[in-house]
Amino acid sequence: MAIAPKSILLQKLRNGQNVYGTCITATAPMWPVSLQRAGLDFVFLDTEHIPLDRSELARLCQIFRAYGIAPVVRIPQPNPFLACQAIDGGAVGVIAPYLESVDQITDLVGATKYRPLKGERLARYLSGKEQMPDDLRQYLEAHNAGNLCIANIESVPALERLDELLSVPGLDAVFIGPHDLSVSLGIPEQYDHPDFEAAVLKIIRTTRGKGLSVGIHFSQSPERQIHWVRQGVNIIVHSFDVALFGQRLRNDIGNIRKAVGDKSPTDEGSSFVI
Repeated sequence: MAIAPKSILLQKLRNGQNVYGTCITATAPMWPVSLQRAGLDFVFLDTEHIPLDRSELARLCQIFRAYGIAPVVRIPQPNPFLACQAIDGGAVGVIAPYLESVDQITDLVGATKYRPLKGERLARYLSGKEQMPDDLRQYLEAHNAGNLCIANIESVPALERLDELLSVPGLDAVFIGPHDLSVSLGIPEQYDHPDFEAAVLKIIRTTRGKGLSVGIHFSQSPERQIHWVRQGVNIIVHSFDVALFGQRLRNDIGNIRKAVGDKSPTDEGSSFVI
């Protein structure tokens, strides 16, 4: 079984290709091969909302990489030390949630592109106050080759500072959090609301205008993903294991009940949010 170089995901994005993934919350050993059979490029591992400890995360990252699937990890808070830990465990890409300042994005770039350099020296290089020696630059570029730095944009303050935030050198992509964004806009889970659509379009167009990639995560029908891909999204993060299982199970059991004349229980219509 070939292990895909970690630079493949970044290279596909730089080549203008769409990349496909889903979110996995379970740690059972059969999930990686299921994703491989689906032809996915990456898996989204969310440690912000899912109770994965550091050892579980590292094990999952290594297993998915062995199947040629790039692990992209969302850390629980904008913290460069947590970002370094995720990469040390095998993450190819790191997403930091709810970014609203240039300093937060700069810290994320430092953690993903300049590790193991930290502290005041790194801050001076990132700010341009001090020129990095060529030998050190070459070392860091090789050491961190293929790492993806991804900013979660999911709030009104981030929208208001979007151009400034996305101008930070070293940022590779934006990940739109539709649930948190809709809540911040004051229209929770109203994904067809004109204000939500306008906000997402602004993020997509600004991101693509900066030459960066952009993704959005929905746990509903594929039609929503198709709509946003047509608007410029090129990182497709479709649903997650629990939602996909629940949707297919309800559909199949519903068909069986209907065929044998049994009444289906009332669907409460609760949404899956992650």
